[in-house]
Amino acid sequence: MKRILGWAKGEVVLLIALAAALISCFFVPPDGEYGGYIDWKVILQLFSLMAVVQAASGQHFFEWSAQKLLGRMHSLRTVGFALVGLCFFGSMLVTNDVALLTLVPFTLELLYMLGMNHFSIFLVVMLTLAANIGSALTPVGNPQNLFLYARYAMDSGDFFAAVLPMVLVGGVLLMLFMMKLPPLPLSASEWEVEKPRPGRMALYGVLFVVALLSVFRVLDYRISFAVVLAALLIADRPTLKRVDYALLATFGCFFVFVGNLGRIPAVSEFIAQNIAGQEKLVGALTSQVISNVPAAVLLSEFTEEGIQLLKGVNAGGCGTLIASLASLISFKFYIKSPGARPLRYLGWFTAFNLVMLLAFLFL
Repeated sequence: MKRILGWAKGEVVLLIALAAALISCFFVPPDGEYGGYIDWKVILQLFSLMAVVQAASGQHFFEWSAQKLLGRMHSLRTVGFALVGLCFFGSMLVTNDVALLTLVPFTLELLYMLGMNHFSIFLVVMLTLAANIGSALTPVGNPQNLFLYARYAMDSGDFFAAVLPMVLVGGVLLMLFMMKLPPLPLSASEWEVEKPRPGRMALYGVLFVVALLSVFRVLDYRISFAVVLAALLIADRPTLKRVDYALLATFGCFFVFVGNLGRIPAVSEFIAQNIAGQEKLVGALTSQVISNVPAAVLLSEFTEEGIQLLKGVNAGGCGTLIASLASLISFKFYIKSPGARPLRYLGWFTAFNLVMLLAFLFL
């Protein structure tokens, strides 16, 4: 029972999505149209990307890369800039979730070893902002981008033109925020990290390219999925157990929920009337309540203005703690660290995020 309750606490969004899907079934009883609710292209593309990134993570590739970079740093400020930079640019390729899963525990352990735990709140908040902002730049950076890019069959040029201004502004603000970190000197330390196996990393690099070719519609998503799955079954089967299947299930539940909502006339008319011409604002505000991934899935059923919705849900990743699922990952790591102060963390997190959100909305 304790294990079940512990799992439930960590998968609140999945449980909410499941409850929403089940409740919607009472209003729209299951029928033949349910089969068309699930967007398998998005599900399989997301699986392929997560599986490859998990495989690389299992080889300690991200920790090893960070250690090599940080070994050249001699002050807290330079280390902070390096970590935030890694998170900002890394999230563009490995998703905001994976960037935080990799770098937040590393950062907390590093600060503990250096006796600088009092900077944990600031650096974890900055890492979270970096991941949510940097991931907005690419279709594979976060789940909502992957979904919207496929859902609206977006042109790559239009996509990048839409998100680039936000990412640039966010990057500049991040650098200004980081100047708050003092340039305290660090004592020389060694962090033991297992070196990745070159052969395995070469394989994972090829598989990552295969997954990317599917996202950019060069390769059929079913072929990409089959190649990644077959390769991992043969070469690295344990990786398949570490894929975030709860996130995939969350998408599935929201597909059902949204599909049913679209078939309830009163609900669909209300949303359609209120979102028209306000996709960016509605996307950002809805994200504050249900997070930006479910917001993207829900609102996409009621507008064809995919670019504006893309801007809204990416801007909406900043704000409340639940505005982005990735932010919850950082918070869960922080509250388990020695001397954690959750309320203080929430205060600083909200302050910095609101500044960022307002900047994005009033570009």
